[in-house]
Amino acid sequence: MAMPLRQTIKVATYLFEQKLRKREKFPLIVELEPLYACNLACEGCGKIQHPAGVLKQRMPVAQAVGAVLESGAPMVSIAGGEPLMHPKIDEIVRQLVARKKYVFLCTNAMLMRKKMDKFTPSPYFAFAVHIDGLRERHDESVAKEGVFDEAVEAIKEAKKRGFRVTTNSTFFNTDTPQTIIEVLNFLNDDLKVDEMMISPAYAYEKAPDQEHFLGVEQTRELFKKAFAGGNRRRWRLNHSPLFLDFLEGKVDFPCTAWAIPNYSLFGWQKPCYLMSDGYVTTYRELIEDTDWDSYGRGKDPRCANCMAHCGYEPTAVLATMGSLKESLRAARDTVSGNRG
Repeated sequence: MAMPLRQTIKVATYLFEQKLRKREKFPLIVELEPLYACNLACEGCGKIQHPAGVLKQRMPVAQAVGAVLESGAPMVSIAGGEPLMHPKIDEIVRQLVARKKYVFLCTNAMLMRKKMDKFTPSPYFAFAVHIDGLRERHDESVAKEGVFDEAVEAIKEAKKRGFRVTTNSTFFNTDTPQTIIEVLNFLNDDLKVDEMMISPAYAYEKAPDQEHFLGVEQTRELFKKAFAGGNRRRWRLNHSPLFLDFLEGKVDFPCTAWAIPNYSLFGWQKPCYLMSDGYVTTYRELIEDTDWDSYGRGKDPRCANCMAHCGYEPTAVLATMGSLKESLRAARDTVSGNRG
């Protein structure tokens, strides 16, 4: 299953408007980081490596909402750190939803049941819970026992209350096609989450663990095998068909990180949240002052093994919109729930 039909129509309309305006670069979804503090210390995350003074900071509501409005993006992914640690996170969400932005609140779910009363179910809002494997594997990745069980209970409670719940799973070179199949089967069939997002791990410089990230060929082989046997059609993956083709190595794309920009306590991050080549104050500065042609596989050695969704999902979306055949394919998936 692709995005809900209402969301698909809004995004398609937005993309058509950008084409009419002849805008070459524009945001599809903003990655908003209103804090860096977290209650876990995941090996693949470098956010909590910031100094103590930075970890204590919390972005004001007006600043967070203002950045999203300035960009004009129809969707927002709120991350961090752990956004549920922000004392005003419910107000940030409320104001963005009131403006009919599609909001995904990324969380490790440790505080989700405790904070759930602060939020209201809405077609514009979803909890996006990070799940990297089944119990043992997930708890190992977050370096704490019991996190998987708490996340599962939080997802069940949210679903019971009428919230939309999605998941985000990152896979490393310690994963096999079978471990991917097992966790996605569990999320899809047992927990019945609304959609699932998947991503190959990318070795960005601040991550503590630099040994277990995937190379390009490893990524393609891993997902090709995991998607075999009809799994790709059956799973409710929150990706365009072309991005899934990209993960399998059926197609290749250039990076378009400008379409999923990151806004944090330091400002707009150049060129994406996985690399830090400086910050600017406005989205316009980010677009105009960044040498986008110098980034991507084959251009910057730091990008050599990157197949992350923040760089390549928007390319796949734009390629879909530019092809009648692919647009019909994506529309079919949205209506029927298939993903072939």
